[in-house]
Amino acid sequence: MDRRKFIELSSLCGVALLLGCKKTSMGGNTTVPVVTKKTWKGWQKGQFQVHFIYTGVAESLFLIFPDGTTMLLDCGDHNVKSSAGAQAVPILPGDYLHAGEWIARYVKKVNPNGNAVDYMMLSHYHCDHAGSEVWYAGTETHSGEPYVLSGFSQAAQQLDFSRAVDRLWPGYDTPLPMVDDANKVFSHMKKFYDYMSSERGLQIESFRLGATDQIVPLHGSVDGFRVRNVCGNGYISLPDGSVQDLYAEFKANPPEYFNDNGMSLGLEFSYGPFRFFTAGDFCASPTLPTGGKRNIEESLAAAVLPCDVSKVNHHGYQSMPAKLVSALRSRVWVSCVWRQDHDQGEVLSRLSSRSLYSGDRLICPGIFTPERRTADAGSSYLDDIAPASSTGGHIVLNVEEGGGKYSITYLDARDESLSVLSTAEFETFAK
Repeated sequence: MDRRKFIELSSLCGVALLLGCKKTSMGGNTTVPVVTKKTWKGWQKGQFQVHFIYTGVAESLFLIFPDGTTMLLDCGDHNVKSSAGAQAVPILPGDYLHAGEWIARYVKKVNPNGNAVDYMMLSHYHCDHAGSEVWYAGTETHSGEPYVLSGFSQAAQQLDFSRAVDRLWPGYDTPLPMVDDANKVFSHMKKFYDYMSSERGLQIESFRLGATDQIVPLHGSVDGFRVRNVCGNGYISLPDGSVQDLYAEFKANPPEYFNDNGMSLGLEFSYGPFRFFTAGDFCASPTLPTGGKRNIEESLAAAVLPCDVSKVNHHGYQSMPAKLVSALRSRVWVSCVWRQDHDQGEVLSRLSSRSLYSGDRLICPGIFTPERRTADAGSSYLDDIAPASSTGGHIVLNVEEGGGKYSITYLDARDESLSVLSTAEFETFAK
C-alpha cells in the first residue's frame, strides 16, 4: 500500500471504527457511510496518554501515566495576532478567552483526577510556553505585588498543581543568571512560583539531568514505565551516563544570556517497548568564539534513542536537523504550531525523508491549513501529513497497557465537545 493510501485509510477507518458508521442508499447498489460523531473515549487505567492541546496560541501537553499520575508540560499565552500577524493560525475554540483558560478547561475534561494535577513543568522561559507579564487575562495582588493571570498562572485558577520541576529553581542562575526578555517571562514565573509555594503548597524542585527517578508514577507502580531527563540548561545526558556541556566554549567570556530555546528540558518516556520524546523548543546555533556556528540539535542526536513518537522541536521552525531526525527515526511526528510558517517545508522534507530512515510515517501538526497545503502543492511530504490537521485539532497519543500498541487521534478543537475527527493505530516497532 502506498503512503497516501495508508494515511487516507488511517483517517477514514479511524472515523468509522471510533465513531460508528451507518449506511445510506444513494440509489442502485451504492451506499456511503454516514458518520455519527462521538466524543473521546477517555483514559483507562494502564494506558499512557499525551494530549497535545491546540489553542492556536501556545504549546501545552497534558500527560496521563498508566497509574493515573498527571503532568502539565508547558502552558503558554501571548499576543499571537500581534507577533504572527497574517501568519497567525485560527485561535480555537475562539479568541474570547485566553489560552490558559482553554488549556485548563480541556485538562479538566480529560483528567481522571478532576482539577488535581500531580506535576507541572516549564520546558523553557518563553511566553508561548509559560505566559507573560505583558499579555494576560486579568490581575490580582499577592503580598502587595501585582500578579497577572497568564499561561500557567491562569490555568492555576482552575487546576491544583502539587509539584513543579523547573530548570532554574531555586537560584535562577543556571547556566547564567536569568534576565527578563521583553515579555518579562522570568518575572512572571518567579511570582507564580513564589505565590504557589507560599500560599498553595506547591513543592518545587530543580530538574536533575539524567535522572530516571524524578518524574515517576505517584499512584501505583507501573511495570516497564520510565521517564528519563535527557537535556536541560544547555547540557545533555548521554546514554553512557556522561554529560556534555554544549556551551562550555562560551563560558570563559559569557554573554548576558543564552537563547532560552537551547536551555529547553527534554524527556524520554518509555513504556515497555514504546518510547516518546519531547524537548520543548530545543534548538540554537550559537556563534563560537573562534567563529562559525554550532547546531546544538545535532549534538542531541547522540543522547536520544529511537522513539516511536516524537514531538517536533521549536514548532518545526529552523529545527530538526538530519542527524536528529535519523537518530529518533520516529513513526509519528507531532508538531505544536501557532503560525502558518511553522513546520517549514525544509523541516517537513527531513521528517518525511526515506533516505534518512525507511518506512511509512505520519506527520501530525496541530493545524496544517488548506491555504498552507495549496502553497506547498507538489511537495512529497504532503502525503505524510494527517488529513485531519486541516481544521485544527487536539492530538491524543494513546499507548495501550504494556506499550505494544498505540494510536493517534485528532479531536476537533473548534469547540469543547472532544469530538473525534480521525484515528490511526500502530504496532510499536522493535528496537
